[in-house]
Amino acid sequence: MPSDVLPLPHPFKQALKAQRRQIGLWSGLGSNICAEILAHAGFDWIVLDTEHAPNEVPGLLMQLQAMAGGTAEPVVRCAWNDAVIIKRILDVGVRALLVPWVQNADEARRAVAATRYPPSGIRGIAVATRATRWGRQLDYQQRANAEMCVIVQVETGAATREIEAIANVDGVDGIFIGPSDLAADLGHLGNPALPDVQAAINDAATRIRATGKSAGILTADTAAAQRYLEMGFTFVAVGSDSGLLMQSASKLVQQFRP
Repeated sequence: MPSDVLPLPHPFKQALKAQRRQIGLWSGLGSNICAEILAHAGFDWIVLDTEHAPNEVPGLLMQLQAMAGGTAEPVVRCAWNDAVIIKRILDVGVRALLVPWVQNADEARRAVAATRYPPSGIRGIAVATRATRWGRQLDYQQRANAEMCVIVQVETGAATREIEAIANVDGVDGIFIGPSDLAADLGHLGNPALPDVQAAINDAATRIRATGKSAGILTADTAAAQRYLEMGFTFVAVGSDSGLLMQSASKLVQQFRP
């Protein structure tokens, strides 16, 4: 059974509920071949980014197909907290969603509602989609609401002040801190490693965990990743496909330069 089309149980969602460590990777190259290689590398989760990457639904579909059977749960970051965008992503078989730029509880509720069928939400119903195995999975609509995993991204100082309210929204499975945008909002564009940004990140992790929800973050720095895990972040993306390719290619060519 493809790992991205609602098999039971949902290991990633269950791990977030238990605040159990999940190591992930960011994918923004928009390549089904790259996605297939990464899916079998041993990661717990892989973000397929459609916000800051050249990804649209047809390409996303091919990447999901390539990841079927791998170890990693595909987590799609939608381009915006938009019900139409989210509906199209879910219909191709996604069951774990990362929603950017959520500022408060109302926006978190809107994100959750977009992933739920009525009367719990506003997701439109279609029968013959990849999510339903083209109509063969007859109980999809009955199971889908409970199986959706929704992670909301907190990226500003104002949003961090709303952490408890956001975490208490029914249907929010985790809160992801966007370190670069948070740094920019705090007046330190391009410098998330500065002490006051790190203090804000540490405070956010502590408060998220105190609500009983899992905290997530992304970094390309292995030392920072370890530090975030020690802070209490549960699901950490420890690099990206483009970063791995760029670093490996540069390192290789430098070995043959005079």
